[in-house]
Amino acid sequence: MDALLADFDPRTISIFTTKNQVEKTDNYFLRSASDIGFFFEEKAFDEQGQLRQPKELSINKVGHALHDLDPVFRQFSRSPAVEGVLRSLGYKRPLPVQSMYIFKQPSIGGEVVPHQDSTFIHTTPLSCVGLWWALEDASRDNGCLWGMKGVHKEGLKRRFKKAEDGFVSYDLPDTAWDMTRFEPLECEAGTLVLLHGENVHYSAENTSPVSRHSYSMHVVESAPGTTWSPDNWAQRAPENPWQPFYG
Repeated sequence: MDALLADFDPRTISIFTTKNQVEKTDNYFLRSASDIGFFFEEKAFDEQGQLRQPKELSINKVGHALHDLDPVFRQFSRSPAVEGVLRSLGYKRPLPVQSMYIFKQPSIGGEVVPHQDSTFIHTTPLSCVGLWWALEDASRDNGCLWGMKGVHKEGLKRRFKKAEDGFVSYDLPDTAWDMTRFEPLECEAGTLVLLHGENVHYSAENTSPVSRHSYSMHVVESAPGTTWSPDNWAQRAPENPWQPFYG
């Protein structure tokens, strides 16, 4: 990751936030489905639009095709250990469609609001699973994940869809989640957390002086009988398809 950041030109700016998702996602974000994009924290810039700190401490995340395009992340993402996890979950032709390196920067690490991954990564029938690795210790102090036990049995609440004109929007208002139902998923570096696509989870802002780096990858079923939704925000050109683990 250090090498990727060193080569990144911060003049190509895209700010990532889940608080107020704009109706039209910029082309830089959409292209990142088949590229490696860099997204800044909301609080990384001053009133004049200049970075408050070095770019290495200003990035929110890098995504969304690390698992395909970067040799180091590809080797890790497609390791026998990861394949074994997916086989144990019953996937017949697992397809990795999104990967992200998340920095959760000290003091400015942005909030990720409660959401279900299948809202953004949709198949028919639903098949998304999130694999989230803690690269550093994750605690309540530095913005660990919080999850809601059993909520995946209540179904998917809404979709985030892309229209033909390039506009993306939610098809329904957000759910007023009972925040008292969430439990902290505090864990040590090296821990793998599996997230059902309909599980509801979030992470608070990191206002501590300690970062909370993590790597995540989202996988769906692609065996016959399961279809990738054509109105998902993430799409690949026919000449650059997602590549299954096996099957």
